[in-house]
Amino acid sequence: MAVRLRATTEHGAAPSAKPAGLFSGEYAAPATAFTALTVLTGISGLAVVPTLPVAVRALDGLWLYPLVAGAFVGAALLGGVAGGAWSDRSGPGRPLAAGLALAVTTLVVSGTAVTVWQLAAGRFLDGLAAGMIVVSTNAAIGRTFPDRLRARALALMSVCWIVPALACPPLAGLVASWWSWRWVFLGLAALTVLPGLAVIVLLRRLPRPDRPDEQSGAEGPGLAVALAVSVGAGLGQYALSGRGAAHLACGAAALVVIGAFVRRMLPPGTWRAATGLPATVLLTGLAAGTFFTLETMVPLMLNLDGTVPPALAGLAFTGSAVAWGASSWAQSRWLAERPRHLLVASGAVLLVVANGAAAVAMASGLPAWIPAVSLTLAAIGMGATMPTLTVLSLAHAPSGRTGYAGAAMATSQNLGQVGILALGSGLLGTTPADAGELARFGPALGVLVVPSLLIVILAGRVRVARTS
Repeated sequence: MAVRLRATTEHGAAPSAKPAGLFSGEYAAPATAFTALTVLTGISGLAVVPTLPVAVRALDGLWLYPLVAGAFVGAALLGGVAGGAWSDRSGPGRPLAAGLALAVTTLVVSGTAVTVWQLAAGRFLDGLAAGMIVVSTNAAIGRTFPDRLRARALALMSVCWIVPALACPPLAGLVASWWSWRWVFLGLAALTVLPGLAVIVLLRRLPRPDRPDEQSGAEGPGLAVALAVSVGAGLGQYALSGRGAAHLACGAAALVVIGAFVRRMLPPGTWRAATGLPATVLLTGLAAGTFFTLETMVPLMLNLDGTVPPALAGLAFTGSAVAWGASSWAQSRWLAERPRHLLVASGAVLLVVANGAAAVAMASGLPAWIPAVSLTLAAIGMGATMPTLTVLSLAHAPSGRTGYAGAAMATSQNLGQVGILALGSGLLGTTPADAGELARFGPALGVLVVPSLLIVILAGRVRVARTS
């Protein structure tokens, strides 16, 4: 009876009662579980990444570093598809619990590595777990919270990354320096076990899945297709790390494999930005690829400049993490009643300005700290754009297919990162050397304005039929 009364109140039948908040009533347990899960994921991911070069060097495997780093991205594609299909079939609780258990296991695999190949296997398993967790979390938010709370829940997930972004990289560096890189992995595994078990208990309270709409036509890709695209993405990541014959061959193979199979992993109409979920998926890839490419190039520019101390260079990424989380939270609290496609367009405008300013600064020979500031501005735009696109994907998802929509979003995000980074890197490599080291970044950054503008132009196609 209590649940029915609460639902009636939220739909306006009893306006005198205050609607349940994110951490109240029936939403308290899942909100707590999602928060803890995101914090654990953030701590693990942000502590492991800066430790990888140390681990690879200690295992005499620097020659395999591109594969070790790229294994995560390819596996995340596969994990996203597996987690999405599992969520639609039996609810998001089980894939979330499995992903968390796998995340702990992979830390042990990596921490006990005796060869670089074992470390690469650990990173593959870590990507598999991360893909399952991200997609299943978004599906769970779509099933658990009403529309008025989804934006706040997704904003909270962004905010949960701020503290790990501030604390984990330096702490991991200290542990690796004072003791061993192995203790970063094994220590994280030990610290994650008990909180992870508590999260799994909370996840058991998630609602059962709806019956999928058989008439929707939204049938997810098979795991064989997802595996093929994952391998293609991994090859693409390796190809970006150099310009030798092996890298070129891997790049060509990546284009063939991804071109052959990726259409089956995305909603029909994605490439022509069809209204609804297809356009939402496409814009997600454009936004993620644009920001990731800028984020990848900024540290290289700062390193080449030589006038920016490493500590100050690190502040650029700290600032972008805080800006993303703050922007996400602000739009969910104060702009929640605005049409969401306008929030997407507004965030993309900031991406246009940020990338344009960075390109002009480099082409004009200005200091490299200007693109570093632009990174923070771009993060503000992403904080408004990405959570809003996720909310819209849940609104556009066919009945009972939130996992399918989440897997498509994750696929687009990962492929956007690989594809747009490849485009920027190609322009950087073909710019004449006599243009100057920093000036060569001008075209590579300038091309990022194009996908940002496309998001602004196509934002109207992601709108929902009703005001949300």
